[in-house]
Amino acid sequence: MANPPQPSLGYAVTFTPSNPPAEKSPIPPPPSISTTPPRPPPKLQQDQSPSSIDSSNVPSPANGVKSGSPIPHLSTPPGPPVFTSPVRPAAVPFRSSPASPQPVAFSSGSFLPTSSPPNLSNGSVELQQQISDGTANSVPAGELSYVLFSAHKKKQANVPSLGFGALVSPGREISPGPQIIQRDPHRCQSCGAYANIYSNILPGSGQWQCVICGELNGSEGEYVAPSKENLRNFPELSSPVVDYIQTVNKRPGFIPVSDSRISAPIILVIDECLDEPHLQHLQSSLHAFVDSLHPSTKLGIILFGRTVSVYDFSEESIASADVLPAHAIFSSLRPYKLNLPEASRDRCLGTAVEVALTIIQGPSAELSRGVVKRSGGNSRIIVCAGGPNTYGPGSVPHSLSHPNYPHMEKTALKWMEQLGREAHRHNIVVDILCAGTCPLRVPVLQPLAKASGGVLVLHDDFGEAFGVNLQRASTRAAGSHGLLEVRCSDDIQITQVVGPGEEAHVDTHETFKNDPSLYIQMISVEETQSFSLSMETKRDIKSDYIFFQFAIQFSNVYQADISRVITVRLPTVDSVSAYLESVQDEVAAVLIAKRTLLRAKNHSDAVDMQRTIDERVKDIALKFGSQVPKSKLYRFPKELSLLPELLFHLRRGPLLGSIIGHEDERSVLRNLFLNASFDLSLRMIAPRCLMHREKGTFEELPAHDLAMQSDAAVVLDHGTDVFIWLGAELAADEGRNAAALAACRTLAEELTEVRFPAPRILAFKEGSSQARYFVSRLIPAHKDPPYEQEARFPQLRTLTSERRMKLKSSFIHFDEPSFCEWMRSLKLVPPEPS
Repeated sequence: MANPPQPSLGYAVTFTPSNPPAEKSPIPPPPSISTTPPRPPPKLQQDQSPSSIDSSNVPSPANGVKSGSPIPHLSTPPGPPVFTSPVRPAAVPFRSSPASPQPVAFSSGSFLPTSSPPNLSNGSVELQQQISDGTANSVPAGELSYVLFSAHKKKQANVPSLGFGALVSPGREISPGPQIIQRDPHRCQSCGAYANIYSNILPGSGQWQCVICGELNGSEGEYVAPSKENLRNFPELSSPVVDYIQTVNKRPGFIPVSDSRISAPIILVIDECLDEPHLQHLQSSLHAFVDSLHPSTKLGIILFGRTVSVYDFSEESIASADVLPAHAIFSSLRPYKLNLPEASRDRCLGTAVEVALTIIQGPSAELSRGVVKRSGGNSRIIVCAGGPNTYGPGSVPHSLSHPNYPHMEKTALKWMEQLGREAHRHNIVVDILCAGTCPLRVPVLQPLAKASGGVLVLHDDFGEAFGVNLQRASTRAAGSHGLLEVRCSDDIQITQVVGPGEEAHVDTHETFKNDPSLYIQMISVEETQSFSLSMETKRDIKSDYIFFQFAIQFSNVYQADISRVITVRLPTVDSVSAYLESVQDEVAAVLIAKRTLLRAKNHSDAVDMQRTIDERVKDIALKFGSQVPKSKLYRFPKELSLLPELLFHLRRGPLLGSIIGHEDERSVLRNLFLNASFDLSLRMIAPRCLMHREKGTFEELPAHDLAMQSDAAVVLDHGTDVFIWLGAELAADEGRNAAALAACRTLAEELTEVRFPAPRILAFKEGSSQARYFVSRLIPAHKDPPYEQEARFPQLRTLTSERRMKLKSSFIHFDEPSFCEWMRSLKLVPPEPS
């Protein structure tokens, strides 16, 4: 394709790729792992793509927030949408929570679930901590959001159907953040654990006892104190979360430079093979993107079709966004001229990304003409693609019926993964933002994004949602060189890890003689990621507590080396009732979902996993429920009343159900979910339903089709999609309809203002063709008898008889079961709403 007219910015270079070169691995073999750990290694799962931006920084329903939390007011006109106070308790299975993202500054009152004793938060870490002899020390609850446990640990047997585990968010940003320590930490000479708030200290000698292995260690006199009260002055002995920061960077070849010099470039890799409608939307999004950049941002532009066009970005003269005539380049793009179907056009996407990597890496010499040689500096490559990679390295044939397609696809997968690993080695993240109707061959593109620490996102077009994601992709703060160390009491073994990383082989035998840690190499360190850890007990636990320590070593965006240490003391329980009371339904549901989705690699697997969910729910009822007298039915335990409905949403929703038609879409959602933050993971499992009320207020309701009331507007937040449904009666009143739609849009935007990928927001009227997206995600509770409807959807009691008859007559019959029908098909009595 002919290159567009070039503004006076240097020169353009054009590359014409040949077909794939011989492959070579860019990653050197890892060092040997220490043989000292006595426990078997967990299964490290790498079948996922990096995480998305956190859906919300507020304490979500799954964080254990109960009604009575402060209700925020949303500020944007017309009529700021707010929740009624308190939020109606009918919102089963969700606990009340604020409507819009807020800075995370939890108060201990709003964070405590009723299932935990007053001095516990999220059933995981105690708020009243003790130093040495038991002196109480209050811990800010906000610091506890780094780790969420599914329950207290039962002392006796493992519970396979419920499982036990934790969600760890190493890079989560909390306000106020962890206390900062600018010195080397004290570590156990035996196992490598860090001194912490639970360590027993002998102030006379300064010795401290490790909570993981029990060894006594010295502190070089630092912990010598006249009394134990004085030890509170040490942050690591007064807080469960601390950040150790190295003030002198010890990385070889590091040269201190100003912040403006280390701000790494963003390179846009843009598809030139677009038809006019798509191109117009893309140009609008690109113009808006450039306008949103900070003036000091270094921006690169690469265009690809059959050839690759590069605008001069040599290491010493990368242009800033405020001087680069990017608008002229975008305006000069022209529609594809040849008469070929979209899928048959030559796109050398792989070559274009390879060229972008070369540009960012810069000259090979350590210093060239006075320019600092960077290691990549958290650079980003953002690919804007409208079709598959069909030319050059990593490409596949235009047609799936090509006789050699399977072999070429296998070769392309391997090449793309190696390219992604090469990007990761240089701290370069590759995000691939796709749009349009052309098949993208997602399995080929996914390894490139996944291995680099980026994401692949599908869009309907290059319009609003694409433009928002383009901007959010460029501003995501990401650390690099991330290494997660997990240590736990000897009674516990980690059996599986799901998240954006891979097992790291670290030999620490020379430093720590008995290091039992699990080491995980993090692909990137972002606020929006989480790791799902499944655990089991190796034997009956005799102590009242078990200990966990999570240490994350990484370099932040300012090139500072940080070691974040999170220590957790988890209570153990003897009785079944105490165990069930401690279970956090939402955390347990997310852990179960991540383990399940890991196995659902295709549609056939997804159907099998639906049956696995059924068996799991039955098993929980048989183990912890009670049999109904003179019946074969079992009652589901009342302490777990939220869990089965969350799992029902999972089995019928887009992750496992048949809502999504194309397997590429399911694959992208699955990869996003496996690495997603806790908040986004929960929303992707079970949608949140909010009904618009007068004066711009919103009432949270169960996600049942009984919310489809003709005189109302409803917002449904399903994580990657937000739907606004306008009832026919409301839509007929032009004034009310406009006000309700504006309030719903404001709410939707505020709910998702920090979420990445940004969801598509669709608004439609009752009875329209698009309304099927909304209806399919709601539980068909209209099929239940009236007494069950009222029990699970109390808002019905506020309707007049006429309104209820009108609502009943509006439903179309279909065969999908309601939640209650599904439970009875499993020979179970549905739990009473909490």
